[in-house]
Amino acid sequence: MQGLIKILVLLFAISIITAFGQVDEKIEVGIDEQLGSYIPLDAVFKDADGNDVVLSELVTEATVLAFVYYECPGICSPLLFELSEVMNKSDLEPGYDYNVLCISMDELETPEIAADKKLTFFAAFDKDVPKEAWKFLTGSREEIIKVTDAVGFYFKRKDDQFLHTGAFLFLDKEGKICRYLIPNYSDKSGFGILPFDFKMAVLEAADGKVTPTIARVLRFCFSYDTEGQKYTLNFTRIFGAGILILVILFLIFIIFKPKREIIKAR
Repeated sequence: MQGLIKILVLLFAISIITAFGQVDEKIEVGIDEQLGSYIPLDAVFKDADGNDVVLSELVTEATVLAFVYYECPGICSPLLFELSEVMNKSDLEPGYDYNVLCISMDELETPEIAADKKLTFFAAFDKDVPKEAWKFLTGSREEIIKVTDAVGFYFKRKDDQFLHTGAFLFLDKEGKICRYLIPNYSDKSGFGILPFDFKMAVLEAADGKVTPTIARVLRFCFSYDTEGQKYTLNFTRIFGAGILILVILFLIFIIFKPKREIIKAR
């Protein structure tokens, strides 16, 4: 009888492992963290002036990387405005302590579109920021996918727009992914990035320090709503995992309780 119960416990354990393992499957829209991996520094894009640039020429110190598209009617502009606000408040100096790269996920966007967007954000700065400190890049679909796949950033086109999430990646000077920063978002206040979080992410990237996050656990608990472009609690997954854990604990209790009673009887 106890042998049968042990088999049942094993089966339930496998079920839980499988449930959590589903989080690691390739997702359609969202982020699958690749901490410690390296971006393809041989990828070639065009800057806002129309010049060909290789990522290895741009990632020479701590670098903040964002995937957006410049004519995005949704979250991209609020995301970048929040970034510019944090850059304004931070005592770190762009161009000296770190650089910023934006890569358009839309292969149809041109350097001219990127240049217009660059002017918009540089006009919002309250301090002098070197033009070379923040690059707005465009490129072919092949080069875009080459980089987004390497960092685990997944998006898809829907009509003339893109379904995607908003995040910043922090790289060291070798192109190693040290941290993912996914800002909080609300319909009322937009994105929120704590200046302290930003500063620590830059400093850790400068040291080449990989900072684990709880994103995998969060991704198990949350599902990405492609329509609302935000994460929502997946109650079914959470409830199911909770029930499985409780059943396993109960079965373990049943298995070991008789043994303790026999020991006491002796």
